Parts: sequence; structure tokens; C-alpha cells
Amino acid sequence: MARILTDPFGRRIEYVRVSVTDRCNLRCSYCLPRDFTDFEEPESWLTFDEIERVVSAFVRLGVGRVRLTGGEPLVRRDLPVLAGRLACLPGIEDLSLSTNAVLLGHQVNALYAAGVRRVNVSLDTLRPERFAQITGADHFDRTLDGLLAAKRTGFAPIKINMVALKGVNDDEFEDMAAFCLEHGFTLRLIETMPMGEPGRSAARHYLDLQEVRQRLEKRFTLVEDLVPGGGPARYVRVAGTDLRIGFITPISRHFCATCNRVRLAVDGTLYLCLGQDDSYALRPLLRAGADDAAIENAIIEALARKPERHEFREKPRQTIRFMSATGG
Repeated sequence: MARILTDPFGRRIEYVRVSVTDRCNLRCSYCLPRDFTDFEEPESWLTFDEIERVVSAFVRLGVGRVRLTGGEPLVRRDLPVLAGRLACLPGIEDLSLSTNAVLLGHQVNALYAAGVRRVNVSLDTLRPERFAQITGADHFDRTLDGLLAAKRTGFAPIKINMVALKGVNDDEFEDMAAFCLEHGFTLRLIETMPMGEPGRSAARHYLDLQEVRQRLEKRFTLVEDLVPGGGPARYVRVAGTDLRIGFITPISRHFCATCNRVRLAVDGTLYLCLGQDDSYALRPLLRAGADDAAIENAIIEALARKPERHEFREKPRQTIRFMSATGG
């Protein structure tokens, strides 16, 4: 009988997000300070062998979904090699990638050949000047090229992650929906979260997605829908089309009751909740020569620390680490 990994609240854990680096080639205003350089040193990163050992342990415990994240995962050298190793693990049902797509154009074929089939691309605007304002870099054309290269290669579904920022990009939701409809992408709108000082600074741009949905309903007929992927978005479909729009609402309408995931940071820290500090350090075990059973037991022990929910609204200053250090 297949093993099932559960937390203290009876939630089945079937999804692990694996950060392969905390570094990023962009400095999005809600994620990283423009002058930030205090990243983990490479000797602190889990090696590909170590990542494969941890993911293998999760798979033996019944986890079938793995997402490669960062930081920006494509700045990690030879990422398709790691993807190919993970895709070959018996029990992996879904291997996906989150990226800003700046480096995606040159790696789409290798990633697809390795077994990655789904891609989420961070794209908060369709305006090049605004893109530079949000990200701190003039890479809009490279992002768009990478995104369209993924489409041509056959990745599906391709999901666009758009952080809703009041006073910054809140005049573009309809344009982004039209862009996604044109290209067959899924649109996911995301509320800002108080992760670290950048996230708290971005709180002045917080926008309740219930308001955004009401605005979209004035233009489109929206019907409830489901999209495979195991994530927290609540989806609707634009009637008469294949366009699906997801709403990720950690602040206005949290989804903790159905949380099915944990996050493995590049330094081997297992984070049990995006908005809490509960964690378990796996790297010392790996580098002390722990066997497979010990790694599995450590994961089970770590899950006992998973909290019931985050407290972004009640304690917005609680989480001091940046999003890039957590694993997306």
C-alpha cells in the first residue's frame, strides 16, 4: 500500500517545492532589495546528489509533485541535468518549474527533454518600462522571448503569475487576461505577502483580489472551474473561452486548510509554512552520512512541526526571511 505523508492537522502532504538557489537575476520590489547581495554561498547549497536524496525520500513517503524554484532556478548551472534525474524517480507524477523566464529561451529544449512539462512564469506587466520599474532590470524582451519559446516547445499548461500591485499594475488586469487568452496561457493573480522587509514595504500596494474579481466580472462572465496542479489558486473560466484565471489570496481569504506542501530551501532547510518560521535542517543529516531511513524519519519528524496556518494578517512582521530564501 502506498505511503501517505500527513501533518498534525490531517492534511496530506503531496507536493514539495525545491529551491535550487536563493539567487535571482531580478530584484522585484516586493521580493528583494535592489542592493541585496547576502545570498547563501555555493558550499552551503545542497548538491544535486543531496537534492535527489531528499526528493527520493519524499517520493517514498508518497509525494508525487515536485516544483523547481529559486530565487531564479535557471541561474543554477546545469539545472536540466537535475530535472532529468528527478523526473526518472519512480513515483514522480508531476515535475514543474517556476521562473522569471529571462534565461528560459536557451534552456527550453533541454528542460523539456529532461521531463519538465509545466512552467509558471512571473510576469507582472506587459509594459517594458514598468517591467524595469518593478524588477530593477531591463529584461522584458528576454522574458517574453523565453515565455513564447516555452509555448513553441510544447510546455502546457503555461501559467502567468501576476502579483497585483495597487497603483503599479492595477490598470493591466484586462490586458493581461487578453494576452493569456491570445496565447492559451492560464492567468494567476496573487496578493502581495509581508515576506521580509521588501514584502512589508510593498504592503502599501496591497490589493484585495476579491475587488479584482468583481472588476473582471464587469467585463467577463466568469464561471467556477478547476485546473490541475495542486496549488492554492481558486479558478474561474471566462465563459465561451478556454481562459482560466486563478486567484491566490493568502491575505484576504487564506487557503491554509487545504495546504498540501512544504518547501526545501537551497541550504537544506525544510520550511513547513510560507508565513511561519517552523523549519527543520536536513543538510547536517545529509552531510553526516545519514541513511535513507534516517532522512525519511527526519521528514516525518519535521511534518509534526507544520503549523495550522500562517498569520500574515495578524502578525505581518513575523516572517523576516525573503521570499527568495524560502523557495517560492
